[in-house]
Amino acid sequence: MNQPCETVVVGAGVVGLSIAIALQQRGRQVTLLDRSRPGEGASFGNAGFLATELNDPLATPDTLKAAPLLWANPRGPVSLPLAHWPQITPWLWRFVKAASPRQVQVGQQGLRALNQSALGAWQRLLRRLDLIDELVPSGYLQVWEAEHAGSQAEQQAEKLAGWGIDSTVLSAAGVAELEPGLNERVRHGLLLPASHQVRDPYHLVQRLFERFMEADGRFQQTQVISVRGGQMAAQAVTEQGAVDAHQLVIACGAWSRQLLKSTGVDVPLQAERGYHLTLPRAGSVLRRPVGSADRHVVMTPMSCGLRVVGMSELGGLDQPPIEQRFDTLRHHASALLADAEPVTQDHTTWMGYRPTLPDSLPVIDQHPQQPSVYAAFGHQHLGLTQAAITSELLAARMTQQDTRIDLTPYRINRF
Repeated sequence: MNQPCETVVVGAGVVGLSIAIALQQRGRQVTLLDRSRPGEGASFGNAGFLATELNDPLATPDTLKAAPLLWANPRGPVSLPLAHWPQITPWLWRFVKAASPRQVQVGQQGLRALNQSALGAWQRLLRRLDLIDELVPSGYLQVWEAEHAGSQAEQQAEKLAGWGIDSTVLSAAGVAELEPGLNERVRHGLLLPASHQVRDPYHLVQRLFERFMEADGRFQQTQVISVRGGQMAAQAVTEQGAVDAHQLVIACGAWSRQLLKSTGVDVPLQAERGYHLTLPRAGSVLRRPVGSADRHVVMTPMSCGLRVVGMSELGGLDQPPIEQRFDTLRHHASALLADAEPVTQDHTTWMGYRPTLPDSLPVIDQHPQQPSVYAAFGHQHLGLTQAAITSELLAARMTQQDTRIDLTPYRINRF
């Protein structure tokens, strides 16, 4: 048995790393474990902006109505590979049940509670680490191409106002003035002026990791096979041996279900595969993140280039990327940009795994039977957005401090 460390965090993505730093700032000695180098999972390839306006869960009555057409569209945003149907069917049934009006309301309240605190939490974290330059007050622009879609923009603005989020409806001319790099086929826009993005999510994680190591953090790149917990101690069993701790956090995204099962608890976590293109020579084509309401893609200017992100593919953890998805992103980016030439130039592609639960709420909780084990995963499309506030909440819970937000909606055993 090795000498126990104080706290082990399994998962070196933006959520796990933020938790590790938050615990360090409360005086804890932390060891970080991950099968890969820090930030090489979903944290590497996300859209790079804080989507604090996304307060609707993925499962709603409107989603269920639209799903068949979206799935049938070969260039649509939803994909359910037939080979994965036997594994995904139980999750889909839970997803349908989560679209009930009562559950949608619970989901909205839970997401809003995190999202309205997300920006402030990121500002506090980055200022303490002298990394505030990584966060950019960019604004966010949602666009529509259909001539008759003005009413949709108005309705969305009214909905956001109900949540206390300021927005401005724009005509085609207003969109063109803000974003001359967009194609003139864009007819309507909705500007969220208070939104923020990061310069590059992978670079952000690398700088967070540097600060973690500078504060006497420890990192071990190893596959964690199982987790054991008890009243006062926990253990991560890795391919290189056991790592003992007083407390342990499972925060490894789409792989969290497998580890949690080793403690006797199963949650309906699904790996939702997302795809991106990064166009290195097109970083200045747009001035801010732009999301297409029609095409369900987001384009974000970053220091590494223009990133085009989309697709929700429920395909599990084992299958390789499907090349057609990258073609779909190229098609949409070419249609949205005034000059499609950057899409045909050199670019990189990526596919990663979003950890998604049927009700779209993350788990932020203490293990119900093994008090030394904690969990933070399942943030679906909002891992970057909610990482800092999740770290504050879980670190407070682990150190017996006030969490400020009721954590009941995020409990492990709610399913």
